[in-house]
This record gives sequence, C-alpha cells and structure tokens, in this order.
Amino acid sequence: MKQFDIDEIDKRILRVLSVDGRISITDLARQAATSTATCFRRVQRLTEDGIITGFRADICPASVGRSAVIVMGVCLDRLNKLAFAEFEAAIRDHPLVISCHLVSGEFDYLVTIRASSIDEFNAIYGDWLVSLPGIRMTRTFFSMKEVVQRTYLHF
Repeated sequence: MKQFDIDEIDKRILRVLSVDGRISITDLARQAATSTATCFRRVQRLTEDGIITGFRADICPASVGRSAVIVMGVCLDRLNKLAFAEFEAAIRDHPLVISCHLVSGEFDYLVTIRASSIDEFNAIYGDWLVSLPGIRMTRTFFSMKEVVQRTYLHF
C-alpha cells in the first residue's frame, strides 16, 4: 500500500472523521480550522486516494446478538502461497468472522469471530471451521471481557 504525504490539515480532518463520520462538512471544516470548500475538496481527495476507505455506523454487538468474542489461532499443514490462498478464500466471506490476520509466531493466522454465544461458535466450529482447507491445528480463546475495541486510529 502506498503511503501518502498528508499534512496537518488532512490529519485534523481524518481525526475528526474517524470519530464522527456523519459530521457535516461545515462542522468538520470548523474543527479542522479550514474553509468549507477546502475541507470538501480534501475529503474528496482523501477518499479518491484510498486514505478514507468508507463511512459506516458502529453497532453495539450485543444489541444484534453478537456478544461472544472468540479469537482462534490457526496453524496450516502447509506453508506456501496456494495453502494461504485457499485458507484466506474460505474464511474471507463467513459472516461471523470479523478479522483474520496472517501473523508471525506460534500461529499462521489469528481469526476473530463474533457469535451470539459459545454454543453458536461450537456449532460453526464443528460444521464449518474444521472443514476449512489445510488446517493442521487450532487454538481457541474465548473473551471473558472486552476491555478495548477501537474502530478508529489514534495518530
């Protein structure tokens, strides 16, 4: 991913938008200490350049039946491009998977799942996860308490 040169005005705009993506351009311009027209053009450029990748609502997981957080370490039986591609394609579109990271260390991947309960996780584990291609071993961690869950970057 190309790293862009962004100035202090861009950073102020990004900081405000990362916390409140629904803010009006007028209010955003005021908080970023720039004119409305300049602010609008900068938001357009930041979006076109791929720095701003979207706008969305943050939803309380418990309110939609997704209060259980499960983190799973996955080790593949083969470590090559094909094995990585097969696993990533299989896991990418599952609706309960909220993140999947290729990592260094003890595991090949760390997968985070949001489920309604441990019972729901057990069902998808038995029906789906263990059938994914190339899995040699998994280690599962059930979150007892969510301490920090940020959806925005501090910079």
